[in-house]
Amino acid sequence: MKIKKMGVIGAGSWGTALALHLSRIGVAVDLWVYEADLYETLLKTRDNSVFLPGHPLPDNIRPTRSLQEAVQDKEAVLLVVPSHVMRETSLQIKPFLAPDSLVISASKGIENDTLCPIHRILTETLGAGQPFVALSGPTFAAEIAREAPSALVAAAADLDTAEIAQGIFSSPKLKVFASNDICGVEIGGALKNVIAIATGISDGLELGYNARAALITRGLVEITRIGTALSARPETFYGLSGLGDLVLTCTGDLSRNRTVGLRLGRGERLADITGHMRMVAEGVRTVKSAFALKERHGIQASIIEETYRILYEDKPPIKALEDVMKVEISTEFSGVKGIE
Repeated sequence: MKIKKMGVIGAGSWGTALALHLSRIGVAVDLWVYEADLYETLLKTRDNSVFLPGHPLPDNIRPTRSLQEAVQDKEAVLLVVPSHVMRETSLQIKPFLAPDSLVISASKGIENDTLCPIHRILTETLGAGQPFVALSGPTFAAEIAREAPSALVAAAADLDTAEIAQGIFSSPKLKVFASNDICGVEIGGALKNVIAIATGISDGLELGYNARAALITRGLVEITRIGTALSARPETFYGLSGLGDLVLTCTGDLSRNRTVGLRLGRGERLADITGHMRMVAEGVRTVKSAFALKERHGIQASIIEETYRILYEDKPPIKALEDVMKVEISTEFSGVKGIE
């Protein structure tokens, strides 16, 4: 399926990159900009110098500060706002959204207070009848912006809806796969940010490649334990939105979450790091939700637990990673439903 017009809600790096991708494949985009200063900059220079510099907006991307303009009369609307404002933003767009408009989320996170992933937030705010797709996978905004070959997964409760989004976004430079495991795709995309912080801490402590590989691999098991406890399918976590995104975010120099971890490992305090970051590192908030989910479901997830204690209880990183190594060992996939 191809469409002519779409609203993109959020002009951060990822929202801008996806707007650029859509514009290149013939979609006219109304790009909603939250920040007044950024909006004025985009009108004057057409360059998102704050979040994605060096990629001027073409004529078929129109910045706007009006949610009504961005959403009304659109066949599809793409939400690319931080997960902690998803509930508020979706309530704001609801009056302008047509009942059959496809809502697509490219945000990654789990709400702290409710422990809801994005699809549950939107079901509560927009109604169960609103068609919805989650878009996730191993992608950095800067590489999408410069048209580097990439792959994503579009997930919905039913495969037909996922395939609509697959048709919208697919291009010679971007391969989009379809899935009907929306829970697994969203949980993988959210929790990989937590493991990326942990891996960054290890790299900041200069513990070596062996430690990094172990954290990524065992982190994937912890993600899968939590995901399958929430009824996701285990195989989803070995795909693009699980293993793929995890490897990219834990090793790539463009990863904000890995950068937070690196700086923590080198001795900086979380408040000092985040206080100077204009772009959101979703894992900082998501680690609270991940820790709460593991506690609620009685899941053994020592990497997630120790990352939480570093961020929110000021536990020394080297002591936390020493404690990870003391965890009692068992079979490799114990606690993962479906592959015990």
